[in-house]
Amino acid sequence: MATSVASQQLDRMFFALADVHRRGMLDHLSRGPASATVLAEPLGLALPSVVKHLAVLEQGGFVVSRKAGRVRTYALQPKAWQAMEDWVSKRKQALHAQFNRLDTFLSTQEKPR
Repeated sequence: MATSVASQQLDRMFFALADVHRRGMLDHLSRGPASATVLAEPLGLALPSVVKHLAVLEQGGFVVSRKAGRVRTYALQPKAWQAMEDWVSKRKQALHAQFNRLDTFLSTQEKPR
């Protein structure tokens, strides 16, 4: 069950990163917390669209929000990146292991004359 939950979370994360506007919002939030209105300005999107994008980022675990009065502020959730880094790292290790096996195999073959 834990693998299924982890897999579903990775699906949400990669889906969240699949959109250029959401990646732009993450870039903006890397400079500090911001409201949906502030995030909407450089993207040229309507506020309802930005709120939907932010909901996807929140479901992906990339951002957290806090409401103070009528303003909801969004901030990056740095630990969210760890799950993706772990997933990528495992694939890189497997790929390097394959190349090492290929290198070993090729070094044992007779060289043509």
